[in-house]
Amino acid sequence: MRGWMRDLSDLALPTECGGCGSPPAVLCARCRALLERAEPRRVRPVPEPPGLPVVHAAAPYAREVRALLLAHKERGALALTGALGGALAEAVRAGLGAEPGRSTAESRAGPVLLVPVPSARWAVRRRGHDPVRRMALVAAGRLRRAGVPARVAAVLRQRRPVVDQAGLDARRRRENLAGALEVRAGGAQLLAGGRVVLVDDLITTGASLAEAARALRATAGTRWERDMPVYRGATREGREERQTGPRAQRGKSVHGAPEKEPMNIIGSAVRAAVIAAPRDSFE
Repeated sequence: MRGWMRDLSDLALPTECGGCGSPPAVLCARCRALLERAEPRRVRPVPEPPGLPVVHAAAPYAREVRALLLAHKERGALALTGALGGALAEAVRAGLGAEPGRSTAESRAGPVLLVPVPSARWAVRRRGHDPVRRMALVAAGRLRRAGVPARVAAVLRQRRPVVDQAGLDARRRRENLAGALEVRAGGAQLLAGGRVVLVDDLITTGASLAEAARALRATAGTRWERDMPVYRGATREGREERQTGPRAQRGKSVHGAPEKEPMNIIGSAVRAAVIAAPRDSFE
């Protein structure tokens, strides 16, 4: 109800641009162009946290883009969701366009599953909405209209409380989030056969996306992973070698053969997309 009231107030009352403050639109033409004309690229924070998936961002986190994200997240400017979700969709498309080590047919196989990085429960209650999930829903709709099968799979949740990340350096952010996320019961089945893309509004140190990817990797051995092709990570760039052979044979044990540990395929298959990143993290 609270979100609907905000939407109505944005439409009915004169306001100012969430990016630059110019009246009377909630998003002026110039700030809208910053999002719509952005060219998403790969980003890497320095230092890069272990386990960080390949991340693409739509725009630098500066000035108007920063103001737009804060207005949407902290001040409930829900009329910005469409433009921000559209930028997120473009970052997702950029990340899916070139998957190292995979053929074109493999890269296009299966629906795109957008997995939002969950916010802390206290933050959602304080804001009155979940900004990343809102933008993910818009992004999925934009992808579908462009002919890309996509849906939101909100399968991650916080398994323990975390403190506010503001003011923490990269090391403390990693410590704060270590082991904080998990896949919901039944979540692995929702991801079966899809191309998983973690989505968030922003990347700074990469701690949140690295922890989210870790939680997905922890689903090793579930039905989701047993039913998907297996890839071995080869390099930092994410090249993989596909394991061939009938699925039934790959999962069958052979009497007398050395026992193998279950393989975790999600490490190289997962991608991530965000709306903004620090300017110096763009490749």
